[in-house]
Amino acid sequence: MRIGELAEATGTTPRALRHYEQQGLITSARTANGYRAYDTATAVRVRNIRRLLEAGLTLDDVQAFLPCLDGDVTAGPASARALEVARDRLAVLDARISAQTAVRERLAAALREAGDAVL
Repeated sequence: MRIGELAEATGTTPRALRHYEQQGLITSARTANGYRAYDTATAVRVRNIRRLLEAGLTLDDVQAFLPCLDGDVTAGPASARALEVARDRLAVLDARISAQTAVRERLAAALREAGDAVL
C-alpha cells in the first residue's frame, strides 16, 4: 500500500508516517518509481504507535514497545522496560501538571489582588 493509503487507513498523515519511518518505527520498500510501499500489516503497527502517543508517550518512549507493536499492544503483559518508560512519562506529566497548576494559582492570586473576579 502506498503512503496515502496507509495514512487514510490509520487516520494519520503522510508526513507523520515519514517521521515514524525516520525514527525506525516502521519500514517501507521502494517501488521502481521511488514511491514508498508499505505492507498491509504496517497499519496495525501505526495504529499502535498512535494509541501510545495518544496515551501521552513520546516517539522515543514508543521505541521500548517495538517488540509488541505488530499485535494487540494491550493484550499481553508489558515488559519491565515498557512499564519503566510509562512510569517515567507519567512522572513527567505529573510534574508538568503541578507546575501549570502553580502558575495558574499565581495568576489567579494576582487577579484577586487586582480586584478582578476569577472565573
